[in-house]
Amino acid sequence: MALDIRHLATAHRFETNVDGFTCELDYRLQDHVMTITHTGVPGEVGGRGIASELVRAAFETARKEGWKVVPACSYARIWLERHPDYAGLRA
Repeated sequence: MALDIRHLATAHRFETNVDGFTCELDYRLQDHVMTITHTGVPGEVGGRGIASELVRAAFETARKEGWKVVPACSYARIWLERHPDYAGLRA
């Protein structure tokens, strides 16, 4: 599934709309450290890998910007364990 994930930098959020439902990842940014605080996908569109793609977009943005990442939300923490190629970005 190809998702149109938007980075709303001023809101510290990544989001996409799937079948009319908003899916989001929220973060804080301080001193070049992105702390992922929440990943949310409504149950109606869950199980399609949307949360994974939101987290991947966040990590790719961190890589591009030279930021480190704290996966404070449980989903992002588990995602990072399953994707060791991003481990070097962990703060």
